Amino acid sequence: MTSTRAARAVYRLTQADGSVVERDVQGQFGGNRRLKIYGRLDCPSALRALARGYGKRRVFFADEVTAIAAGYRPCAVCMPGEYRRWKEGRTRPR
Repeated sequence: MTSTRAARAVYRLTQADGSVVERDVQGQFGGNRRLKIYGRLDCPSALRALARGYGKRRVFFADEVTAIAAGYRPCAVCMPGEYRRWKEGRTRPR
């Protein structure tokens, strides 16, 4: 007997506290665990890193708010406006 059910895709998403949960919906952003950078899934810089074998450092986030809460910063390549705002916010005197 063969099954007619299609295999369900499962996505592993990183939460704000760093834990990983499995969801049936793909994350909106990807990131690099070591560099603590997040960006678009089609980021040219991330795609080059993946081609060089850095896939095991890849993490995914449901949304930008979660990526920021997890301590990641925006990618300067695919999110230059967000990166600029992040950088300006970091260098402001307190």
